[in-house]
Amino acid sequence: MSAAYFITGTDTDVGKTTVAAGLLHAARSMGLSTAAGKPVASGCIVTPKGLRNSDALALQAECSVPLTYQQVNPVAFEPAIAPHLAAREAGVALTVQSLLASMREILAMNADFTLIEGAGGWRVPLADQDNLSDLAIALNLPVILVVGVRLGCISHALLTAEAIARDGLQLAGWVANIIDPKTSRLEENLATLAERIPAPCLGRVPKLKAVSAESVAEHLQLDLLD
Repeated sequence: MSAAYFITGTDTDVGKTTVAAGLLHAARSMGLSTAAGKPVASGCIVTPKGLRNSDALALQAECSVPLTYQQVNPVAFEPAIAPHLAAREAGVALTVQSLLASMREILAMNADFTLIEGAGGWRVPLADQDNLSDLAIALNLPVILVVGVRLGCISHALLTAEAIARDGLQLAGWVANIIDPKTSRLEENLATLAERIPAPCLGRVPKLKAVSAESVAEHLQLDLLD
């Protein structure tokens, strides 16, 4: 097995990284080699070694292929704002071309299971008219969609699935990350998502008291991916 996917979400703060780390952990527990990249991250902390993003660090921790932080997250910004605005303030030209080489370097390592994680939702702006979704298109990767299950998630999920298809990419699977377990008619909402999203559900991640890659992995089924 040597497979690579672009992982996106229905919105920001829907648990993309939580699920991505869980998927990587599940792959490792199956004896697969793993690698990951987060091409751009905002909301980083200043450290003696430079800017560090907690999401990128979580991905790096689940990579069995040795990757430096710079390889995992080549473009980092301190303000917790949209990446294109952070880039503009920093005077950085944030384009698909500026991100491609670093992500291709990770893919070229040919790990058994590789994830490239976006930022926010599917149509996140970069510079000019570029979007982060254009990076997924340029890399020609199948997509895993993390659905943050809460009120309103059905429309967000279906619109994202439609956009992925319109962009010519395969939706390889989706994960229900239950952000609000008190969502009215939770089971009915999950059933509707399963009926309407044209890809297998790789698992339901409940609201966990202690969130870790290992605990999330227990709720995921990697073997449902093509």
